[in-house]
Parts: sequence; structure tokens; C-alpha cells
Amino acid sequence: MTDKIPVSGANKAPSLLANWLSLVGMILAASSFFAVICLLVIDLIDGFTNPYLGILTYMVTPGFLVSGILLILVGMAWERRRRRRLAPGEVAKHPRIDFNDPKHRRTFVTVVTLTIVFLLLSALGAYRTYHFTESVQFCGEICHTVMKPEYTAYKNSPHARVTCVQCHIGSGADWFVKSKLSGSYQVYAVLANKYPKPIPTPIANLRPAQETCEQCHWPSKFFGNVERVNHHYLADPTNSAWTIRLLMKVGGGDPDSGPVGGIHWHMNIANKVEYIATDDARQKIPWVRVTDRDGKVRVYESTENPLTPEQVAAAKPRQMDCIDCHNRPSHIYNPPARSVNVAMSTGKIDPKIPNIKKLAVEALTGEYQTTEEALAAIKQKVPAATVAEVQKIYTQNFFPEMKVNWRTYPNNIGHTIFPGCYRCHDGKHKSTDGHVIKNDCNSCHTIIGQGAAAVAGPISPNGLEFQHPTDIADMWKEMNCAECHSGALAQ
Repeated sequence: MTDKIPVSGANKAPSLLANWLSLVGMILAASSFFAVICLLVIDLIDGFTNPYLGILTYMVTPGFLVSGILLILVGMAWERRRRRRLAPGEVAKHPRIDFNDPKHRRTFVTVVTLTIVFLLLSALGAYRTYHFTESVQFCGEICHTVMKPEYTAYKNSPHARVTCVQCHIGSGADWFVKSKLSGSYQVYAVLANKYPKPIPTPIANLRPAQETCEQCHWPSKFFGNVERVNHHYLADPTNSAWTIRLLMKVGGGDPDSGPVGGIHWHMNIANKVEYIATDDARQKIPWVRVTDRDGKVRVYESTENPLTPEQVAAAKPRQMDCIDCHNRPSHIYNPPARSVNVAMSTGKIDPKIPNIKKLAVEALTGEYQTTEEALAAIKQKVPAATVAEVQKIYTQNFFPEMKVNWRTYPNNIGHTIFPGCYRCHDGKHKSTDGHVIKNDCNSCHTIIGQGAAAVAGPISPNGLEFQHPTDIADMWKEMNCAECHSGALAQ
């Protein structure tokens, strides 16, 4: 047969690598291997500042390397099968290995050596890949448009030095696997442009705070009071200053650390607090159950919107933890009025500029389709001396492309812009034995100074009754602050 392949004698058959598929695989594998080594060395020596280089090093290039190796093996198998078809009975079904043959020994040693080197490099690459996919860069910068609001807010938050995975994943293999499975779908959603705008807060599937927050924050050691000074400026021509000095009753729940009471009485140290919310954002809470240190149980139900016994029986109460109040610990979008107040109190915006509070807040709250449109409009609406700072406030808190601003995500700390504390502490949650969840301001804080001279003036240790900066009579006693205050000019 003229098309038979010689397998013995002087004219031995060429290597199984002598086919176009294996040749392509060798070229691909060799070039990818060289690229991986170069990029890996750069990362180990200097580190990457561009997250896309990390993607290239630990995901894309290794993928090409593995693909090249697979092509080599497939090509060899295809070539052996072709030869067996051309020369039936002359080509063995499986390769023969004879360690008495020096060539076979050299080939075996070469293959084993290359395999060991490849496995070592793969182990190093897998380790580096793991750390790369756990990095803040990977979480915040890869999907730039999608994650820009969350990443920007995170960088300006009190937790800017805490990595994303410490809160969103925590320790343990089970949550690691869950996060990677969830991340796989998220990658698909980004590539297919099927992600929601804005990105929803992961409320239902967020890991319990006891397994994340409390790895750094130690609730049993919370006690005492903390002073807080809030600077406000009115939206009048002179930007009238109004300051409130509060003594926050941080309190605690562990009698071995200090007095039990204050804000952190709610922590699950001695008291167990459970509730039922009727909305996904957990802003409407008509049912609360408290179990004290002695095991006594008391149930409070809303007198305005009570649940039926059937609804209570069907619901699964949630046990309260840190996140129920501190629900925006890192991704904080500040209301425009508050941001301008801070800028004015720190001298970044001069309070002496007439009407600047009103002008700045109105510029920030305009309806814009893109960030570029907003920045251009702000430049036209505020005095030149304040343009840079007002634009900075906008870029840190407003993201029209993702439909994100301070209104998007309720912040449960306090009660000025959102219901917050008043979700339960509204004076309308009562138990069958007559107890009421109070809405007394002094339960959480004491006003020790207020007004235009509150910063330099004397303090009142016994506390002051709240005085609204504008005359609204006693309306503030009858209404929730959030009914008027939206984070815009009313504040």
C-alpha cells in the first residue's frame, strides 16, 4: 500500500505531534506559557494597578494555555487514529513504553519534569487567582459601570480598609462556594446586559452579622455615651447656621461591661429581638417579639396596620442583628443637603456666599440623564468658587447611569430622612398587657446644645427639649421627621 505509514526499520513513523492540530496547540501553549510567566513575575514583583491585567494573567492566558495543551493531546489522538486506519494491525492501539529503551526513558523523564513544573505553576496560579478574585479591585473595578456606585461609596466609607469579601462572604468554604456560584450568574448578567438598575441590596441572602461584623466589632464591650455634633445651614439668603449637639446613648447589653441600656440594648447579648417585616426592604415592621434575659416574652403589634393571626403564623420572624440598623455600613449615599452642610462646616464651601446652600442643593437634585450632563449643569448653576466641591459631591453620591442616589437605598441609622428607628419606635406598637415601644427621643440621645451658638456655647448636661430651627409649632412632636425631610432643601 503506497499510503501506509512506516512503523519500523530505517524509515520510522514521524512523531504523533506531526499534525496541524497539535502544531497549533504547541504554538498556542508555548506563547501562552511565556505570557503567563512574564505577567506572573510582574505581579509578584510590583503588583497590578489595572484589574484587567489580573483578569488577563489569572483567567484569560491560563485558559489559552490549557486550550493549547488540549489541542496537542487531541491532535495526537487524532493522528494515531488516522494511522491505525491507514495501517491496520501495524499501529498499536495504545502507546508502548519500554524503559529499557533510552529514548523512551528520556521522553518519560521530560514529560514527568514538564508535568511537575506545570502543576507547580498551576498551584501558584490557582493561589494567586483565588486572592485576585477576593480583592477589592476585582469586586469594584472589573464591572466598572455596574459596580461604580457601590465602589465609589465604599472608598469614601468608614470601612474603606475592609475588603469586600470580609463582609459579603466571610470565612468558611460553604459561603465561598455560594459566592462563586452567585458570581458566575452575575458575570453572565453583565455580559448579557441583564443586570437591574439599580443593583438591589442583598438583604435576604446576606450572611448574619455575628459571622462578619462581629469579627471586628465586639458588641459585649459596647457601653457609655458618645458626643455627636451636627452642623446645619438653612436655605435662606444668609445660610443661617444651626447646630445640634447630641449625647448618643450607645449603651450596651452586657452587664459585665457596663450599664445595660441605650441603643445597643437591642443586641442579642441578653435580649432577643425578633420582628416580621411586610416589605422586602424591611421598612414596614408591624410585629415585634422581645425575649428578655429571664426568658419572658412580650409581643408588640402595630395598632395602625396589625397582622392577622394567619399572617403571623405564616411568617418567619427575623432575629434582629447589627445590619437591621447599620444597613449601609460601607455603601453610603449621602443626601445632598447633608453633604452641603458638611462642606460648608469644613470650609470647602464658604457659608458667606449668599444663598449657596439653596443653590448647591438645587443643582445637585436636578434631573440629569448622565454624569457629564450633571457636571455641566452644576457649573452653570453655582458660583465659580464652589463648582469643584459641588461636582465632587455629585460624583460621590449620584450615579444617573445606574439610577442610584441617596433615595435609592433606605438608611436605617437615625430617623431624619428615612423611618429608621421609627419603624418600631413610633409609639404605635403595643403589647396585650399595655406596654408600648416608646418614641421618646431621649431613649437614644440627649440634646446638650442647639442653635446658632451651640458649638461655642455652654452645654446642658440635663438635656434640652428639641427646638426646630424654623417655627412649626408642635408639629415635630406629632410627625415623623422623614415625613418632611427628604434630604433636599427641607433639611
